[in-house]
Amino acid sequence: ATLQDLSFTIADTLNIPIENQKLLIAPKPGIQKHPFAPTPLSTLLPLTSPNSNSPSSAPQPRKSTSGIHTLSSAGSNTYTFHRLLPLSYLPNPSRSLEFLARLRDDPGIRAAMAKHRFSVPLLTEMDPAEHTTSESRTLGLNRNKGEVIELRLRTDAYDGYRDYRTIRKTLCHELAHCVFSEHDRDFWDLTAQIEKEVERADWKHGGRRLTDEEFYNPGDWEREKDATVVDERGDESGGVESRREIIARAAEERMRRERERERGGAQGGDR
Repeated sequence: ATLQDLSFTIADTLNIPIENQKLLIAPKPGIQKHPFAPTPLSTLLPLTSPNSNSPSSAPQPRKSTSGIHTLSSAGSNTYTFHRLLPLSYLPNPSRSLEFLARLRDDPGIRAAMAKHRFSVPLLTEMDPAEHTTSESRTLGLNRNKGEVIELRLRTDAYDGYRDYRTIRKTLCHELAHCVFSEHDRDFWDLTAQIEKEVERADWKHGGRRLTDEEFYNPGDWEREKDATVVDERGDESGGVESRREIIARAAEERMRRERERERGGAQGGDR
């Protein structure tokens, strides 16, 4: 085994991204950082056994792996969304968590994130009411170039979920913001590239294009106002709560959080 093998094992077992690892080997060579060299561990950590240098204990060459990252590969644990967070104060947070997990585990998304080496600490949903005005509707947010990505999963009435494939296209848009902040030519070229990579790697759809329309058009998000919203399983979403009750509860939660922020600011000032 080599130092490089050890870093892969740590990433697989402890879910610590390889680029974040620091290994201290005493007394020499000291602290080792990414990228790790394929140095045999037997030369760095010699054993006290007299057989430690025998041919049988010699390091075996690492088998080459394909470019496809499986669930247990180091790449899949490194270049992914490391935490999923639904909004607990909205209806059916477990359904939102399933939706976020489906996006994280989407074959196309996984392939694109591995290729571009995207590692995002948090993927979460956004509250539609907090990101809707009379003039605009925000579909996704990327904070600090990939620290947090928020996606608009729910309908404005909180009675269901938007089309999965449309949300996935918005996620492609937000992933491109990990590299480019402005909506310039470089940004749109990267967005288009990620979209194609996602579609090509999506084995469920055989790499076919999902739509010929511009994906980031807010009009594509909304069905007719009176149409029934159906989730990706084909089940009608919602529940026993009325739309008015859901919106009122969400508003109360927003007011509570705002009051807490104001109290925190009064006590400790801005941070």
